[in-house]
Amino acid sequence: MADAVSFGTAIALLEYSSIAAGIEAGDAMVKRAMLQVIHAGTVHPGKYLVLVGGGVADVEEAVDAAHRLGLDLLVDELFLPDPHPGLVAGLAGARVAGKGESLGVVETDSVSAVILAADAGLKGARVDLRQIFLADGLGGQGYLLFSGALVEVEAAVEQATARIPVELKAWRVIAQLHDEMNENLLGDGRFASRLRGE
Repeated sequence: MADAVSFGTAIALLEYSSIAAGIEAGDAMVKRAMLQVIHAGTVHPGKYLVLVGGGVADVEEAVDAAHRLGLDLLVDELFLPDPHPGLVAGLAGARVAGKGESLGVVETDSVSAVILAADAGLKGARVDLRQIFLADGLGGQGYLLFSGALVEVEAAVEQATARIPVELKAWRVIAQLHDEMNENLLGDGRFASRLRGE
């Protein structure tokens, strides 16, 4: 999952409230379609995520296979053709350090929603995705950090929040992030890790 090429031209994410259902769905997806990548596993609080990538038609076929199993345990989902390269890098764990620029924060109630928000913000403005956080240690929530010039960060947050109005939990735009707060954002985002200087 290191670069945009490994994902293909579309991604889909299915978020299940049941681990067993998520495993069954992932299996059905890879049996039905020729996918370039599948990543599946548990996140807090007891949800199971299945992320697939490949050609648009193949990803659509895979999602259809999962849907045929029943949707009663599906919490949220996304289908995203042509994901932004910055999003793909962020999903692979890339981090972009800010340089005293403005910061945009978007927080959502689901992983699917934060991925959609990140893609919309990156496509709608000239910003960097500093980092995207997906569920683990967050009670199932997700959040992202955009950085760039103030007007661009404002535009990115506007695009991101417009894409996910139902699941939106909170957002903020901070002009000229202070260096000390920037330092806190560069490391592990968990409070205990910050206390230990990680």
